[in-house]
Amino acid sequence: MYKEQLQQHLQKILGLDVTVEIPPDNTLGDYSLPCFAFAKQRKQSPAQIATAFLGLLSDNKPPYISTIETKGPYLNFTLNKTMVAQQLIPRILQAGKTYGHSLIGKGKTVVIEYASPNTNKPLHLGHLRNIALGSSLSTIYASQGYSVVRANIVNDRGIHICKAMLAYALEGHNATPEQKGRKPDHFVGDYYVKFGQLEKEDPSLIQQAQDMLQKWEQGDKEIRKLWKLLRNWCQEGFEETYEQLETGFDRIDYESDIWKEGKDIVIKGLDKGVFIKDETGAVIAPLEDLEIEGKKGVLPNKVLLRSDGTTLYMTQDMYLAVKREADLHFDELIYVVGSEQILHFKELFAILQLLGYDWVHGCTHLAHGMVYLPEGKMKSREGIVVDADDMILQMTDLAREEIVSRDNTMREEQVHERAHSVGLAALKFMLLKIDAHKDTTFDPQQSISFEGDTGPYLQYTYARAASILRNLEDKHLNATFEQLEDLEEELVMQLLRFSQYINEALTHKKPHLIIHYLLDLCQLFNEFYHRHHVLNEADEEKRANRIALVQATKQVIGNGLQLVGIRPIERM
Repeated sequence: MYKEQLQQHLQKILGLDVTVEIPPDNTLGDYSLPCFAFAKQRKQSPAQIATAFLGLLSDNKPPYISTIETKGPYLNFTLNKTMVAQQLIPRILQAGKTYGHSLIGKGKTVVIEYASPNTNKPLHLGHLRNIALGSSLSTIYASQGYSVVRANIVNDRGIHICKAMLAYALEGHNATPEQKGRKPDHFVGDYYVKFGQLEKEDPSLIQQAQDMLQKWEQGDKEIRKLWKLLRNWCQEGFEETYEQLETGFDRIDYESDIWKEGKDIVIKGLDKGVFIKDETGAVIAPLEDLEIEGKKGVLPNKVLLRSDGTTLYMTQDMYLAVKREADLHFDELIYVVGSEQILHFKELFAILQLLGYDWVHGCTHLAHGMVYLPEGKMKSREGIVVDADDMILQMTDLAREEIVSRDNTMREEQVHERAHSVGLAALKFMLLKIDAHKDTTFDPQQSISFEGDTGPYLQYTYARAASILRNLEDKHLNATFEQLEDLEEELVMQLLRFSQYINEALTHKKPHLIIHYLLDLCQLFNEFYHRHHVLNEADEEKRANRIALVQATKQVIGNGLQLVGIRPIERM
């Protein structure tokens, strides 16, 4: 807000294109103008230019700026905190749950693909990070006026699916999840693990699974019936997990519907000379010849159709991207997929560019790292894996213990609902707090603490603000903000930065920036709470100011929590 105003003001007064920055240290002011870029043109040192600019601005200082000073080659600006508070706090309170929202994306559509499960096992801890990222990013985009399509591609065909099918055919005896008392996707996953055990005793089973896949591809009725049974069980289980995670999808595509598609796109590319055939008759995308960031040979050539005319994963991904654009006319398509697929998406985007699809420039792969447990990496084939449902249950149980230890007078339904919200907060916080591109280690016990860098800590701070306001008798306050102490000024400035952090999280597709913003805000608020009286403040003006600050801080914490998929709680 003020940064943009100041930049426009400086351009008008100085007659130059300038870029206002935020200093790394608030002792250097709230905004700063580096003067290095003007040295060559003006034939002066940056420090001399800063001094000259100060002279030009001394009689043209905007009312929201209290001081302008030079620091070597920098011109530093300090905001008038009283004016900022007088304008900002009422705006936060008036906007309420929509504070931080904007319409910068109005009229634009963004498709965000995430989850992408396999229908041979339940969702696991890695999926939880993927879903947390995709869901949070969707909410951030929607808050800025974009029309968001939450998309999911279900991987429901292939040899890995047939392994679970074969094990069930051999050992299932027509049992159902209900009969075994198992959640449907866990029930199917048991047979995927079972196949690995059976294969050790009979290595020929892998060929039987291959034969089953071939029959599936040929449309064998019995095989398709078995496949549909297990797939539906998995989907039923996935939906339960999505509901637990408080996420959902607007569009679900199935690999089984598109695995043969894309062939026409490849043939047309071949006819146009975009693709070539190799000596075996396979159709190739000549990516080695592409110049990427000034270099050739960055990407390998890619087979799109085998010599027998069959398609590959790349072919169907090409088709799905083209179909989504035809159906939705998106401005952005964001794939939230693990970093092991970085090369695949570079190739996909390069191929779509070769085909002349300009909309590919709106496609992005948000690659995320692995999630490890303190004991190491997961292996789903051997059953050494943390199921998403088990992790959600474990976090809920840990939260329940913490909540009951603090208050054992609550009704069971209250405990259950609160424990689920706190457990999810702990889980999502830990999965989102690290930059998505990096690997992370998830420690359940550490994540549930009500103190330190955790989701429950953010919820606890929100609840603390709520408890102050519950005891407030006079709702009509006359906050003037004429008297603000240092810590109060810092709190005002942190509230001012909320929209900036949302914009950065959106621009760079980094939800963790909002997590870190909330941590800083909560730590500052708790320091403010411990240092200053609020309701018991004798000075009426100070009391009114502080209550308004509590109201505004509570609102911003709540709005920020919603953006990262964490539910604000009025009572902990």
